[in-house]
Amino acid sequence: MFSAGMKYRHLIHNGGCSCASPGLQQRSGYLADYSRRNFLAAIGSVAVAGIMPGAGNAQNAKRPSKILLKQVRLFDGKSDKLHDGVQVLVEGNTIAAIDPANNPPPEDATIINCDNRMLMPGMIDAHWHAIYAPVPLQVLMMGDPGIIFAAATAEAERTLLRGFTTIRDLGGPTFTFKQAIDTGIIPGPRIFPSGAMITTSGGHGDLRMPFEIPARDGQLSLSELMGSAAIADDIGGLQRRVREQLLQGASQVKIVGGGGVSSPRSPLDMTTFSETEIRAAVEVARDWNTYVTVHAYASNTVQRAIAGGVSCIEHAHLMDEQTARMFADKKIWLSTQPFLTIEDAASQTGVGAERAAQIFVGTPKIYGYAKKYGIMTAWGSDLLFSPELAPRQNIMLTHLSNWFTNAEALRMATSGNAGLLALSNLRAPYPGNLGVIEKGALADMLVWDGNPLDDIKLVERPEETLKIVMKDGRIFKNTL
Repeated sequence: MFSAGMKYRHLIHNGGCSCASPGLQQRSGYLADYSRRNFLAAIGSVAVAGIMPGAGNAQNAKRPSKILLKQVRLFDGKSDKLHDGVQVLVEGNTIAAIDPANNPPPEDATIINCDNRMLMPGMIDAHWHAIYAPVPLQVLMMGDPGIIFAAATAEAERTLLRGFTTIRDLGGPTFTFKQAIDTGIIPGPRIFPSGAMITTSGGHGDLRMPFEIPARDGQLSLSELMGSAAIADDIGGLQRRVREQLLQGASQVKIVGGGGVSSPRSPLDMTTFSETEIRAAVEVARDWNTYVTVHAYASNTVQRAIAGGVSCIEHAHLMDEQTARMFADKKIWLSTQPFLTIEDAASQTGVGAERAAQIFVGTPKIYGYAKKYGIMTAWGSDLLFSPELAPRQNIMLTHLSNWFTNAEALRMATSGNAGLLALSNLRAPYPGNLGVIEKGALADMLVWDGNPLDDIKLVERPEETLKIVMKDGRIFKNTL
C-alpha cells in the first residue's frame, strides 16, 4: 500500500504526467532502483538501532535459566475453567513443569508470586499486518520507508504488550522485519509471514499507478519491488510468485480470490484466479509442505477457492449458507474477523467505507453459520492504516462474546488459532507448541489482574489489567 504513495509522490515531482513516454519509463526504472535502496536503507537503520545500547529492550536481556510463576489460577488454553493453586516452571524458552503451588521451588529459580492472578497462554492474532496496521494513509502517501518501518517497529512492541505474542501476517514485506524480532534487535510478536499477497492485474492489492500500466517486459511495479504485492496473470507466473514467497521464508501463502475493501479499484463482487490457477498454487505450497489461504468475500469466490483445494479462507463475510456447509463438509478453516461497526474500520473512507458497511451486515451471519455447522474458525483482527485503530486489536477479540462464551473466545485466540498455524507444517518458523500451557510448550504466557473467563472486557485494557507478558521465556512486562 505504501508503495502506491511512493509512486504518487514521484509522479508529482515529475510534473504529474501519467503517460507512458520513454522519458517517464526511464524515470520509472530509476525510481524502482531508488525505492529499493530506500527500503534497504530503512531495514539497515532498524538493524543499526538494534545494536545501540538499550535498543533491544527486554528482548536483548539475558534470559534467566529458570523462572517460577507461583500461585496462579491457570487457563491452559483448552479448558472451560481455571485450575487453582498452581505454579508453572519455565526453563529456557519452554514450560518445564506445572505443579501444585505448595511444591518447593527449585533453588536456582527466579520466583514471581502472582497472588492467585490468572495465567494464560500468549494470544495469537491470525490476521494481522505488521507493517500496515499503524501507518496512516497520509503517511503512506508520502512514501518514506524510514517513517513507515519506524512506525511498524513501535507498533510491534505495542502489539506484544497488548498480549499478542504471535501473529500471522497476511500480506506485507515482513521477512526482514521478522528476522529483526527473532534475533532480538526489536521487541515484538512471533511472526508467521505470508510475504507479498499474490493477486491478478486489477485484483485486490494491485495498487499500480497509471504510468505502470501496462506492465512492460517483466518490469515489476514499485509495490512489487517493495514486497507489498505480487501480480500474476497465468499459471506459470502464479507458480513463480508462490515459490518466490516460499524462497524468502513464507510460512504460508496468501492469494487473492476476489475484490477487497481497501483497494478502491477492485469491487467486492469481482473474481480473480480461476479454479485451475488456484489448484496450481496449492500444489506448489504442498510441494513445500505448507498451505495456501485465499482472500475471498462472496460465495462464488469462496466456492471456487474450496474447489481449488485450499486449506483456509480469509473473511467470507458475504457467503451464503450453502457455501458455509462446504466449509464443514470439506474441513476447511475459516479465518475471519468480527467487524461490527464503523469504529472497527475507521480508516476506510469513500468506496472503502461503503464496502465495509456490507461486511458489517455479513458478520453476524458468518458466525451463526460457524456455530451451526461446527466450522473450524480462527480469529483475526485485520486492522489497517491507523495508529488509533491498531489498539482496538483487543476489542476485536472481545467482539467474539456476541456469539461465543468467554472461554470459547479465549480458546479461539490461543489453542484454536494455534491449530491453524500448525497447517504450516515443515514451514512453521518456531518449533514447539503455541497457544497452550503444558509441559514442553513454548513459554509464551500472560498474567491478568482479574479473570477474563468471568469478564472478557478486562482484555480491552491491557495497559491496566495485563501484569506480565512473557514470550519465549523472556519477560517483556512485569508490574507485579
